[in-house]
Amino acid sequence: MKEDANIIRRVAEAKADVKAADRMIADYMPFIKSETAKLTGSVPREGEDDELSIAMMAFHEAIEGYSRSRGAFLSFAALVIKRRLIDYGRREKRFSGHVSLSSPVTEDENVPLEDTIESENDEYEALHEREALRHEIAELTAQLAEFDITLTDVAKNCPKQERTQRACRELLIFAMKNPELIRKLRESGRLPVADLQKGSGVERKTIDRHRKYIVTLLLIYSNGYECIRDHLKEIFGAGEGGERA
Repeated sequence: MKEDANIIRRVAEAKADVKAADRMIADYMPFIKSETAKLTGSVPREGEDDELSIAMMAFHEAIEGYSRSRGAFLSFAALVIKRRLIDYGRREKRFSGHVSLSSPVTEDENVPLEDTIESENDEYEALHEREALRHEIAELTAQLAEFDITLTDVAKNCPKQERTQRACRELLIFAMKNPELIRKLRESGRLPVADLQKGSGVERKTIDRHRKYIVTLLLIYSNGYECIRDHLKEIFGAGEGGERA
């Protein structure tokens, strides 16, 4: 799974700023807890379980020691957490049912356990992506509320005909090439219908009928929302709202 560029950026910031590192640890707590639970067999409790503290320190260690040559950050962090927890378990004589990462998977195989972790880490990366998507949806919901729009409104306002969908894509592409229109939208709280109609050639009645849907597209494509944009690519097709926008 391709590493999210946003994670790379955050790791770089966390290396240089302790507060940024603390924020990243807090944001990735579901991931850290999942890694800990995988080894201990139960969900760790903050402020109570030593294992979670060890995992949090290991995540910070992963931030400090990460480089692109190590592959995906979450895969690297998962491996560091697992190693530190096993080391802790050995010292405390816990996790007696677990073996060293360098031990073979079975008696008949000569493959170290750490070589099998990649598929597990894919699962955790998927978990993080779902969590990131949840955060983006919550943020988008709050932003839409400023325009008196709900996600239910957007769902009802989505164009059904292919011709209308194509017109909305053309509006998006035109607006992304003319960022002053996005600025007008944010400053006034109103869709600059006349400017969009004149510049894109899309009929005004189409813009008026699907105003809430168009506002949502403009907010999504001008505010990052990488996870949501990835999902929209399945609708728009590769490249829509991206390089061509």
